[in-house]
Order: sequence, then structure tokens, then C-alpha cells
Amino acid sequence: MSASHRTSADPDAARPRLEDAISNPGAVKINVEGAFIVENEPSAPDAIVDGDGVHYEGKDIRLPYHTTVVSHVAVDIGGSLAKLVYFTRELGSADQGGRLNFIKFETHRIDLCIDFIKQLKDDHEKLNGSAPDELCVVATGGGAYKYYDRLKEALNVDIRREDEMECLIAGLDFFITQIPNEVFTYSETEPMRFAEARPDVYPYLLVNIGSGVSMIKVSGPNQFQRVGGTHLGGGTFWGLMSLLTGARTFDEMLTMADNGDNSGVDMLVGDIYGMDYNKIGLKSTAIASTFGKVLRMKRAAEREAEDGKGLSQADSEAKTNVQFRPEDMSRSLLYAISNNIGQIAYLQSEKHQVKHIYFGGSFIRGHRQTMNTLSYAIKFWSKGEKQAYFLRHEGYLGAVGAFLKRKPQNWGRRNSTEDSAAHKLARDEVRREAHNRDVQSSS
Repeated sequence: MSASHRTSADPDAARPRLEDAISNPGAVKINVEGAFIVENEPSAPDAIVDGDGVHYEGKDIRLPYHTTVVSHVAVDIGGSLAKLVYFTRELGSADQGGRLNFIKFETHRIDLCIDFIKQLKDDHEKLNGSAPDELCVVATGGGAYKYYDRLKEALNVDIRREDEMECLIAGLDFFITQIPNEVFTYSETEPMRFAEARPDVYPYLLVNIGSGVSMIKVSGPNQFQRVGGTHLGGGTFWGLMSLLTGARTFDEMLTMADNGDNSGVDMLVGDIYGMDYNKIGLKSTAIASTFGKVLRMKRAAEREAEDGKGLSQADSEAKTNVQFRPEDMSRSLLYAISNNIGQIAYLQSEKHQVKHIYFGGSFIRGHRQTMNTLSYAIKFWSKGEKQAYFLRHEGYLGAVGAFLKRKPQNWGRRNSTEDSAAHKLARDEVRREAHNRDVQSSS
């Protein structure tokens, strides 16, 4: 409980305010009491034009009891997407609270992102009468360095850069410990089962899937190590699909995958054995080789054309020109990349003795095939001993973590962001002094 909520019955109420100053150093404290995810509000705010490289998430986090001004926004600029988090007041609501908003821009449209932040800056100044340089932008990801000069010049505000890995962990810790109905497990029989809060949050493995993939073992607050990863990630899927099909947006490619049948291009166990391979636990539908049918089908078509008699040259060329459905290729690639990530994640969890694996990053996007593939891979390889978890704001871990960097060290319901060692020592010293005064006054 913060100092502002203490009553005269509280024995700590009479203690000096120094302890509060140490615990909550020089920044706005976010009140997450009663926080919840806003459902069924898919429409974007008036200032946002959804589409053409811009997408408003529509899963705002309502903060009904936070009524003070927030003077910063946070942006995580990756190789493919720039993810923005910002707070808005709801002055017309009964509780006068506000909400965290989430929006993403394709990185090649970074100018749209900057224009949107400009609008947020103007709105902030109109509502709060702040000086032009008061708003702060907290930036993380590689783009925080690549686009630093452009952000600084265009916005004319303080740009604070934060470490990408630290922000990812801070954001995930926040979602795990602070937001109800954020973390869930996935299976075909139970698509979204919300995870109960656990006292033993650590250790866990974060698998962050963006353009590439990073795997991070988290042992405690601010205790983490990048233990591996792979360059075959969302950027791989996007790049290969743009070469193989006419699709240009990630969501269009995922829609193709929904309508595809990977057996049209993949070689399955059943294609080799004609049945399940029960001795090693492989179903006939298991993938033996991604795109393994393509060359075989093309060669079969070529032989058929060579053996054909009486065919015109045009008919012969048509027979050799085997067509593969873009939808089938999309599903095949999605399975290939997701299965690869899932197996590497399992191996890293085994090596580092971690049971709980959280999958984040914009590659997932709440897509059922992707989540089912990752979840099945962890369950299959671990024989059910390990659990895959997903998040409803999976693409915003870094942006939320950056947003929290402007907050005091000790905030929230469960103190998901630890005090630094210096703050702990100073706070403990204050408590000892207060205890000694209490003992002396009672003797």
C-alpha cells in the first residue's frame, strides 16, 4: 500500500517519508489495482487508420484506478515491426481512470509511427499544458539506435534508449504477475485455458519470436541470460512467402496457411510407410520432409510428359509445369518454422532445467496453427513434463518493458520489478532506524 492510502491506524503512517522516497524515486507510480483486458472493442481510435502497415490491437488494458498524468510513451522497434505502447486518460468515465493502448507499424513505415507519436505529443500538451520537451519517448530494440536521430529530430523530445533483453523480461514479468487472463495454454481440445498465478514464477524460458528468435533463461527479477536462438523466425516465413506467393502482408500469409494443406508439398511418414510408424511414435500425418514432395512430383510430371505420345509441345510443357497451391506452401512453411522453434526451445529447456516455457513475439499473433504447433512440440518432446505458455499481448513484451522503465522500481500488486540493491539497502536502513526509535520510545 502506498503512503497516500495509509490511515492513522497504520503503525507505519507516522514514519518519515524518506522510505517512500527511496521506494518510489522520482516518477509517476502506475496503479494496477483492478487492471483488466478490455474485451470486444475491435475498432481503432479516431486517430488511427488501420491497415497499410498499421494495426491497432484492440485489447487495451484498463487501469481504472490510475488517475495521474503519464508523460511518456514506449516503442520497441524491431527488424519487421515497431510496437508502440501509450497511456490515455478516460476523463469522462466514472472512475476517471485510463488505459494502456497497443499499436504496431511495419518498420518500413516508421514515418507513420513517428507521425502518430507527434499526435500523442500534441494531445498530451493540450490536456496537461506541459512544456514541449516534457514528453519522453522510451525506445528499445535495434531501431532505438538505427532511428534515434530521426526520432530526436522529428519529435524534439527526450529519447531514452533501453536494453532490449531487459525490456523483454520486465514486460513478461509484468504480464505474468500483474494482468489477469493474460497468460494461457493452448491445445486443440482446449484452445485458451488461462493460467493461474504461480508463486514459483522462476525459473522460466522466454522464447521471443520476431524476425529472428531469442531464447532467454530467466532465473529471477533482473536475472537472465540469453542461452540460444535461431535465425529462422518470422522474417524467414515472411521472406520466403513473398518469394513463393503473391502475398505481401503477414496476416495475408497466415490466412493462406489457414486454408492450406501441407500434404500437397510435404513428404509425410505415411508417404514412406503407408501407415503410422508406431514403434517410434510417429503418426502417418507426421512430416518426414518439408517440401519433400515437390521434387518427386515435378520429376513424375516430367517422366509422364516424356512418355506421352502424340502430345503437342505446348501440352508437353504444360504437363511438366506442376503447380503448387500458395496456401499449401504457406502451411508447410508455418509448420516448418514453428516445429523447428519448438524443438530448439525444448532442447534449451532440457539443458537449463526449466519446465515453464513462454512464447512471445509478433510472429505468433494469436494464430491457432502456430500456437498448436509450438505447444504440441513441447508436449511431444518432453512427454508432457513441460508446459508451453502464450500471451494475449505477445508482441508487446519489449514495448511494455520499456514503458515500465520510466516507473519507480517497486510498483504493482506483486512487485514484479525488483528494487535495485542500493534501494534495498537504503530502505532496510530506514526501517532499522524506525524500529530503534520505536524500541527507545517504548522503554
